[in-house]
Amino acid sequence: MDIADIATSDYIEVDATERLAKVRSIFERKNPRGIIVTNDGAYEGVIGRRQLLQSHVQDDAKAESLVVSAPQVERTDDVREVARVLVEGGTKIAPVFEADQLWGIVTTNSILEAVLEHLDALTVGDIYTENVVTVSEDTHIGQAINLLREHGISRVPVLDEDGLLSGMVTTHDIVDVVVRDMDKTTRGERAGGNDRILDIPVYDVMSSPVATTDTAESVRSAVSRMLDNDYNGLVVTPEGDDSQVVGILTKTDVLRALTYTEEEHMDVQITNITLLDTISREDVRVDIEGVVDKYSDMQVRHAHVRFHEHKEKLRGTPLIQCQIRLRTTEGQIAGSGEGYGAEQSFNVALDKLERNVLELKDVRSDEEYRGQLLRKLGEL
Repeated sequence: MDIADIATSDYIEVDATERLAKVRSIFERKNPRGIIVTNDGAYEGVIGRRQLLQSHVQDDAKAESLVVSAPQVERTDDVREVARVLVEGGTKIAPVFEADQLWGIVTTNSILEAVLEHLDALTVGDIYTENVVTVSEDTHIGQAINLLREHGISRVPVLDEDGLLSGMVTTHDIVDVVVRDMDKTTRGERAGGNDRILDIPVYDVMSSPVATTDTAESVRSAVSRMLDNDYNGLVVTPEGDDSQVVGILTKTDVLRALTYTEEEHMDVQITNITLLDTISREDVRVDIEGVVDKYSDMQVRHAHVRFHEHKEKLRGTPLIQCQIRLRTTEGQIAGSGEGYGAEQSFNVALDKLERNVLELKDVRSDEEYRGQLLRKLGEL
């Protein structure tokens, strides 16, 4: 399926110097799928509807203050390749070009709507992300903000004192309460007011109840609910028990599944690939394969490497977090680490991944040995 079958010309173009007040009014009056931002006629980036609605940037600011750089795709590109581009670019909207001319846009939702009928073959258990970050009800907003920044995520499930799913807190929830409080205070009071906000427990701002799915639900059914209710993700719980958190399913997880291949070499997907500096995609693939080969019984179905840039820098080189997640025949295995520059952070994460792979190998070996002993005892 070519992206020409999915892309739409339902977009509006604005100049980077346009006031955000006008951009907001365009979304309210015309409800386009997205807005393309240009600078003197040249493509600059995009502004998505959700991004704008959840932003509290003042109306007098320029459109360029909210522009997100989005990778360009061609009308003739295959839908799998476009899904990869969206995931690796960390964006939910991309401009579509034809003969170097802007033709339209494509969004995460439009791709999912187009492939929905083909998602019955997958269950949530096939593609969801395990080992998600969670917080407790008494976690302070300040602590939650640090976790969101550290892991480069926009939402975390909230657990009660018994470790059961209680709610969900998102960056939007936090921004809402901060802006509301700032609107109520005077300029001189804001510093102290903000400190008080950071000490508020997430229980006071979280959303509840939480939309959930289980590992047995078909991806088609789960995605349908996300599209119908404008959810970006669902908390994954065990079948028949929606109080335990085992993972999360996001639209990005589904897009990532569309890119799975049966190539001779391991398929490696890299989010925020533009952060790669002194290493290449091929270097990343070869190094991960070198770690995986230490456990010959394990087959990798898909590898995902995510880079997230922090503001901190050392002699001009940004602090970067790297997360490596493998979906294998032995389950999901991950490793993460931080370093200055993509290469250093990747190597730290790779070392952690290797330790986890070898630990899993030892555990499996112990289980096999225990099984052999039990069989022998049974024969006595």
